[in-house]
Amino acid sequence: MARYGPKAQQAVEETMRKYKRGRLRSGSGRKVKSRRQAIAIGLAEAREKGAKVPRPPKRSSRRRAAG
Repeated sequence: MARYGPKAQQAVEETMRKYKRGRLRSGSGRKVKSRRQAIAIGLAEAREKGAKVPRPPKRSSRRRAAG
C-alpha cells in the first residue's frame, strides 16, 4: 500500500525541482537550504490540494527530569 498518493508525489517532485534550482522560498520569504524542509513544503502544499498524505506526526511534550 502506497504511503503517499500520486498527486502528493508529484507535488514533492515539483518542490524539489525548485529547491535544486535555488528558487524555493519558505513562508517568510527566505531561501530554503534544507532538503527536509523542501520535502515538508511539498507535502504541505499537497495536503492543501487534498492529496493523500498522512498527517504530520504529533510532537510529544517530554519534560526533563529535575536533577
